[in-house]
Amino acid sequence: MRSSAAGALLAPLVALVLAVALALVLLPAVVPLPAGRARAASTVADMIWDELAECESGGDWRAATGNGYFGGLQIWPPTWEEAGGLRFADRPDRASRRQQTTVAEEILHLQGWEAWPACAREIGMIGGGSDRD
Repeated sequence: MRSSAAGALLAPLVALVLAVALALVLLPAVVPLPAGRARAASTVADMIWDELAECESGGDWRAATGNGYFGGLQIWPPTWEEAGGLRFADRPDRASRRQQTTVAEEILHLQGWEAWPACAREIGMIGGGSDRD
């Protein structure tokens, strides 16, 4: 009897914790960040990075097209270095998708969504976008 009473008391708390955790994961996909600003200690949902990569490189995380930008998010090598990317690889296209998004989180912290002006606008992360304004 006693353990079922404790379970009944804990169930709403567990549901609340799960709801908050889910909201923290989904929040960046639902509420765009203000232009040029990133939330401290927050990460962008994977689907946002995938949308950005689709726009930037056709979703090719190994993109090296000769335009001076590399990887799925088309990161310029000096920016890659400034954001700590060299701990993973010498260029973004030589790093894994996860490593590229890890570095992109730092770029977002340093520069905001303006680091990807056209595509961030296209996917609605900064003003003038399609469906997230």
